[in-house]
Amino acid sequence: MANDINIEELKQNEEFLDFLKTLEIQMKEESSVSKGYQLLDAKIVMGSNEDEINDVFTFLVSASFDKLSENLANNIKFDIKNSEDLAATRALYEHAIQLYSEDDKKGAKELFLALTHTIGDENLSESMLIHSAVVIAGYSFDQFIDDLVDSNIDTFNEIPYFIQNYTQPNDILINMLSKHVKEAKDILSKLEGANK
Repeated sequence: MANDINIEELKQNEEFLDFLKTLEIQMKEESSVSKGYQLLDAKIVMGSNEDEINDVFTFLVSASFDKLSENLANNIKFDIKNSEDLAATRALYEHAIQLYSEDDKKGAKELFLALTHTIGDENLSESMLIHSAVVIAGYSFDQFIDDLVDSNIDTFNEIPYFIQNYTQPNDILINMLSKHVKEAKDILSKLEGANK
């Protein structure tokens, strides 16, 4: 296929390597999470070493936490139509999923709750509330994926990166988890009260 990327050629292409260096500088100078994801994707495709990839991911998470802190302090919501906000939200979500998969339920719950509170998109915010309730209910990460997530590729949401499709409609799932949703909402109302 003519569209196949020759990775070995890219690794030798001075223009492309200069572009990556410029992208890394811009990423750091602008604290740009979206440019960080561009750099991360390029490094993964090129088969960069794990340390380089981890450095970029650490930057993504750190810069996103800075944006989250700023949003919480100023009671601002992430606008997922904005590429920078979407990238920051994605990094926080991926970090929360990583914590959850490593059985750090406290850290995952707190991050899912923070996302519920700070995402401006109603459907995505509701999905983060479901994530929070699932963690509060004590589901392991594997139980969450195996029992509650709809893995049918035909039903995937238009916002990639985030789990938003479940084996039950959201309202039924929220009803099933009502006790835990209430607990999550109680925590959120305290958070909202602290911001006023």
